[in-house]
Amino acid sequence: MDDHVRVGVSAARGKPVALADGGARHHAIEMFVVTEADAAAIRAVFTQEGELSAAIELRRRFPGITDNTKARECARSIAGWPPLPIQPRTVTRLRPRYDC
Repeated sequence: MDDHVRVGVSAARGKPVALADGGARHHAIEMFVVTEADAAAIRAVFTQEGELSAAIELRRRFPGITDNTKARECARSIAGWPPLPIQPRTVTRLRPRYDC
């Protein structure tokens, strides 16, 4: 092992592990992106039909979520999000701007 790499002990295995591991990891496997349209649909189902139906809608939209407990937890979380505010319109100038 390299002299610059500190070593710790894994609590789960009791074996030494490198604390500065240079190996590539895929952290995005457990993440997913929820669009405002998805969130609005899940919120609507949650409000109209309840938590279980919202979890089913979430699993329909995100097939990678296979655990019902996690799906219900995510549906509750998404249902609690406020909708995004409407973006203000851009200002249309009535007269052209003259720079000196």
